[in-house]
Amino acid sequence: MIKLKNGKKIEIHSYKHDGSLHRVWITSFVIEDGFLHLATGNQKTKVIEKDGRSWYTKEPAICFFFPNEWFNIIAMLKNDGIHYYCNISSPYIYDGEAIKYIDYDLDIKIYPNGKHYILDQKEYESNSIKFDYPEEVKEIVNYALKKLTHWIETKKAPFDEKYVMDYYEKFKKIFNYHQEMKGQKKDRQEK
Repeated sequence: MIKLKNGKKIEIHSYKHDGSLHRVWITSFVIEDGFLHLATGNQKTKVIEKDGRSWYTKEPAICFFFPNEWFNIIAMLKNDGIHYYCNISSPYIYDGEAIKYIDYDLDIKIYPNGKHYILDQKEYESNSIKFDYPEEVKEIVNYALKKLTHWIETKKAPFDEKYVMDYYEKFKKIFNYHQEMKGQKKDRQEK
């Protein structure tokens, strides 16, 4: 697997089981490519949906992708605390173009008070028929959902405020550096 350099600007691509593109995050930055996970960060990044619609994220987000887990975790830093959005998904790959994974519909949303909810169960049931998810994939998805729930309930990292804030501090340095370079490039073009 290719090791990504800290500070590298990168896209994130989410796909469905049939290989169709689901969603693209245009600008994220690698914070750390470690043995257990890849951490990226983004702020006010453009997101393009499969139908071509686009929108921008509102708050900074620290994303954790795993090479051996069937989920990824997004920690969004909002005014009232850290909100988590977790996707049940294939382990990520990086192919030189983008971080890529297959989204398996089920999500868990966690609020700052620790309450968490499983989302999109009807979408998962519908897509498991539409895309003919193999039994093996369904078993892996169910296991991943249980494992992720256990991580949430036991506050295993990254479900720990200090852990996320440490990555956020690293991300701010990277983001500010890129903003500064962008500003200098613009200044040179205007001269």
